[in-house]
Amino acid sequence: MEKKPTFKPFTQYQKFIIAIIALIQFTVVLDFMVISPLGPILMKSLSINPTQFGLVVAVYAFSAGISGILAAGVADKYDRKKFLLVFYTGFVLGTLLCGLAPTYELLLAARIVTGLFGGVIGAIGMAIITDIFEIDQRGRVFGFTQMGFSASQVLGLPISLILADKWGWNSPFYLIVILATIMGVIMVAKMQPVTKHLELQKGNTTNPLIHLLTTLKKKRYQTGFIATALLPLGAFMLMPFGSAFSVDNLGVDESQLWVIFGATGIASMIAFPLIGRLSDKYNKLTIFGIGSVWGIVMVIVHTNWGQIPLWLVLTSNVLMFVGIMGRIVPSTILISAIPEMKDRGAFMSINSSLQQLMGGVASIIAGFIVVQRTPNSPLENVDVIGYVVAAISVVSFYVMYRVYNIVKSQLPTPGKGSAVKKEEPVLVPE
Repeated sequence: MEKKPTFKPFTQYQKFIIAIIALIQFTVVLDFMVISPLGPILMKSLSINPTQFGLVVAVYAFSAGISGILAAGVADKYDRKKFLLVFYTGFVLGTLLCGLAPTYELLLAARIVTGLFGGVIGAIGMAIITDIFEIDQRGRVFGFTQMGFSASQVLGLPISLILADKWGWNSPFYLIVILATIMGVIMVAKMQPVTKHLELQKGNTTNPLIHLLTTLKKKRYQTGFIATALLPLGAFMLMPFGSAFSVDNLGVDESQLWVIFGATGIASMIAFPLIGRLSDKYNKLTIFGIGSVWGIVMVIVHTNWGQIPLWLVLTSNVLMFVGIMGRIVPSTILISAIPEMKDRGAFMSINSSLQQLMGGVASIIAGFIVVQRTPNSPLENVDVIGYVVAAISVVSFYVMYRVYNIVKSQLPTPGKGSAVKKEEPVLVPE
């Protein structure tokens, strides 16, 4: 791996953008994740069955996927700051409705509203980052903003569950509303308009539907979409049965599950920024390749364990997820470099939809593969999932290699060790 001499420093405003996007990401991810551990309390409080609860979880992902497609046609027509504020406001209102919902039907409707708005926020945040930060800064940026996932797991979920235990299932949603409102006020007061892409839209009267279809038709964009679809298809196949596999196959006591999730979350908080720095310092495809090989080895090892000591479960689980995470940051950087600035909002919105939808598809596929004969018997065919994920990882590397070549060919490489294009000038306040 050929190393770069120095990191390009961030301005104070860029540091603010990193922090605000990370905190927004934290609130959105926490809203998505908190619903599952609230299941037992929710089912008793609203008298709903497991099938109905499963639908409450699923409608968020599907509505988020649909909204990303619907937003793609207009995502590049407006100031990205205003666009983000509109969707973040809708997300806050949807979350408030979740907390206020007195019945199953109203909670279901509230989750649809929250998904419609929340599903686009990540895409807008990525478009803003790509507009404001040069590609050799984005590893550190994405590494930090992705910590929202880890922080929600390590900090958000335990706090939310404590609140739910003391003041009812509604209270975590009220907490998210308070945090998100504070973030919204700070955005309004401190964030500058993000409008450089609008200069490229002057005189462009393209219908939003035409803009969406044009974005979908571009061949180099399609390669990015395929890469985006393959990444969650592999990773999300492991998630639905993670807890059950740990308990029924590896011999972990249910009361010890929080230790595994906590350790994995802490490892993520350490790994994401480190991988981000490595992605800025070294060739991004090389980092992705190392993460892929590491992930393939650990997925196959982990899914073939029998009953093992807790310390080995922790070690294996952490190492497996570090491998998986080692692909997320460099792949995000490379995929983000594909679209032109004038198409970036549409491209990111479609990407976000694909991530949501393929995550659901992965869960369904895993459900068809895994078999459990009795409620407490070991899960069968989990090793098959490991081999399927490994095969998908190999295909993902090939597609990411094509993404790498697309990015490399768009404009001359400005420095050694990085496939990047010389993008439009990035203008931000000092």
